[in-house]
Amino acid sequence: MKRFSTLSLMGLMSFVSDLFSCQGDRFEPLAARVRPKKVEDFFGQSHLLAPGEPLHDALCQGVLHSMILWGPPGVGKTSFANLLAQSGNACFISLSAVMSGVKEIKEAVGQAKMNQTSRQQQTVLFVDEVHRFNKSQQDAFLPYIENGTIVFVGATTENPSFSLNNALLSRARVYTLNKLTDDELIALLEKTITAQFGFNATGLAVLDEAVLALAKLADGDARRALNLLEILIQQAQASGSSKIGMAQVRELGLYNARSFDKGGDIFYEQISALHKSVRGSDPDAALYWYCRMLDGGCDPLYVARRVVRMASEDIGNADPKALTIALDAWQTMERLGSPEGELAIAQAVTYLAVAPKSNAVYTAFNQCRKAIADAPAFDVPAHLRNAPTQLLKSLGYGEEYRYAHDEPMAFAAGESYFPEQLDGARFYYPTDRGLEQKIGQKLEYLRELNCHADKKRYGSGTQEPES
Repeated sequence: MKRFSTLSLMGLMSFVSDLFSCQGDRFEPLAARVRPKKVEDFFGQSHLLAPGEPLHDALCQGVLHSMILWGPPGVGKTSFANLLAQSGNACFISLSAVMSGVKEIKEAVGQAKMNQTSRQQQTVLFVDEVHRFNKSQQDAFLPYIENGTIVFVGATTENPSFSLNNALLSRARVYTLNKLTDDELIALLEKTITAQFGFNATGLAVLDEAVLALAKLADGDARRALNLLEILIQQAQASGSSKIGMAQVRELGLYNARSFDKGGDIFYEQISALHKSVRGSDPDAALYWYCRMLDGGCDPLYVARRVVRMASEDIGNADPKALTIALDAWQTMERLGSPEGELAIAQAVTYLAVAPKSNAVYTAFNQCRKAIADAPAFDVPAHLRNAPTQLLKSLGYGEEYRYAHDEPMAFAAGESYFPEQLDGARFYYPTDRGLEQKIGQKLEYLRELNCHADKKRYGSGTQEPES
């Protein structure tokens, strides 16, 4: 038997009337109307707001300090800032970095100074989307945070380490807020239904299946969950429906909008998870993150480009075929589009995940570039230079060069292709996995030939590169 919440018809009509009421010509949606008034009403963020946790104690004791609230949309950043101001009996001023500039910042600071001097009252200045302010705009807050004119609370969906100034970060503590779980969203929706509408056996039934569906559709976003509930209530009132169930949810034509912000933190977190899954030889996890990115609207060609990178960075010469498969998948996506191209990329992802792993080429490449950056620009040795003219030949270009194909096994034992100052340097150390095992064995054999050669270009040829 399904559990269900009920909404009396009188309560519903009263709620809808309230819902569309204007306060000073301002429509207030359900999500704003049900903001928590005390810490016990706050859903989610138990790691910060549970008894004994730092922000719980700060709220209960009314101790205010500047902070940055970092988290995805709809997790309670604005609601928490309101609670913080209420707990400290402080004035609350809200700015949006999308709509505001230095002028609005100065006006807010002016109001905060007035509150401080005439009312002896602190001011919580809440700045939503603070990462959208440029450096000079962020700097405008610094002296007023420093002298206590404002308690600064910034909200951001972007990583503060990259989007905010170090000077601002040093004056405000960063707190990370998480997406709400399905259980937390269900509890929020059920409490909202109960608090707003009351219960009556003959009233409108909101079935548990609908509440669960709304929680899943919201994907951790409390604001989205409440907005969806609001739409369903409006439709029920308009149609005179006696219940809200899965049929009514499906009629909304909604889809599960997974969290994915192209170019933002979630975007890079998911591609990082895909890359690490391939590197960790887990094809199932790699497929999961690949499909999550597609589900969120990621361009498959972006993934294809990153898969090519994985083939070189994490597999390299342990299985050179991996690079070919990755490039083929990219080309297939370009030529055929979706869904055929997406399947080809999935094939490449799984192949790379199960292929033998080696970062020897990647490491050698980085070490060689570092060695070049740290050393003088050595000239090309004369024996390696071409001599297309008589003048260049007279200067010794190409002199004593040994043509490998004329040597036994097409290998000029004892020859060197480095500048003399780097003779014997090594950057590439093949692993003992996949094809690189055979590559390593061959290189050791050739080095032995060099070591015992009768004729050597520079001498011992035993120099190792600096680490």
